Amino acid sequence: MILLVMNILLAVAWMAVNGDFSGAGFVAGFILSHIVLYLARRLFPEQRYFRTLWGSVAFTLWFLKEVWVSSVRVAKAVVGIGPKPTPAVVAIPLDARTDFEITLLACCITLTPGTLSLDVSPDRKTLYIHSMFTDDVDALRRETKETMERRILEVLR
Repeated sequence: MILLVMNILLAVAWMAVNGDFSGAGFVAGFILSHIVLYLARRLFPEQRYFRTLWGSVAFTLWFLKEVWVSSVRVAKAVVGIGPKPTPAVVAIPLDARTDFEITLLACCITLTPGTLSLDVSPDRKTLYIHSMFTDDVDALRRETKETMERRILEVLR
């Protein structure tokens, strides 16, 4: 968190030095200050800032791709040119333990077209989801755990 604040303050300082208080000026300052902080990362051995920031960017790009692919698949099914829906409710065992991890996973699943988070078991070890396309329940369970849940946990832990 300290490095994020430093990154933002250095970006604002860059904007002030250049007299450019625009979005592009902030982005340029943020990138340049990020490079400076990266070069000085040995001064902050306990910080996970760089791994978390780049992991978040990678997760966001991956998630946007998943939303796009799912949207196309659902649109094809609605129009009638894609595979026929085979809906199912699937129980997915969770490796996520904190409320934030479980909530983020459930929200990402719900935001992906064709899937919906339904409930979490009282012991918070199972997430129930509804999937519009479920050819193989075990494959869906494995895919959700190995892609979405794993990526979320890599960023948050």
